[in-house]
Amino acid sequence: MILYLHGFRSSPQSFKAQLMEQAIEAKGQHARWVCPQQPVSPAETVALLDALIDEHAIKKNLDPETQLTVIGSSLGGYYASLVAEKWACKAVVLNPSVNPVETLKQHLGKHTRYHSNEPFEFLPEHLQELEALPLTGPKYPQRYYLLACTGDEVLDWRTMANWYQGSQGRIIEGGNHSISDFERYIPEILEFALPPLHPSDASLN
Repeated sequence: MILYLHGFRSSPQSFKAQLMEQAIEAKGQHARWVCPQQPVSPAETVALLDALIDEHAIKKNLDPETQLTVIGSSLGGYYASLVAEKWACKAVVLNPSVNPVETLKQHLGKHTRYHSNEPFEFLPEHLQELEALPLTGPKYPQRYYLLACTGDEVLDWRTMANWYQGSQGRIIEGGNHSISDFERYIPEILEFALPPLHPSDASLN
């Protein structure tokens, strides 16, 4: 299972999600791809991710530790780290949010999704739900691949680098929060992210 988690205000239609899906499909492993629209509520998001992993594990006889990779961008990187720590799986984090409670305080109120204009409201109780999530620094940083841009205009790359110290990946000089040249880094991300084929996926070859 390759689980992709988008950022705040984003969706499965984001350009990074679309590029990753196309790359996974080109590898003949599209049956592993899962990219949900995440609820606004952090508590509901965590419950959704647990349910998706449980469902996939049952259907595919999946061992999350060896057969699950989670990829997360921005706020999705925070959720990806939660998943990785809970399920002891690999994670790719793309300009990840390390302290979303602080960064999202200024975004309380009404918004629309970037790719659909779907309206939603980010409420104070959503911040409280984030505060209640039990994320600490990575227990096994070698399970992580960090892609961080020094030119990120939203989040501080140094905070990311410190939080994920010891992880694999790279710090990109310049760039931006959306990683506009993301496509060039996909091959090395896939080299890290793709787990070996499970016997139940033999038909994918």
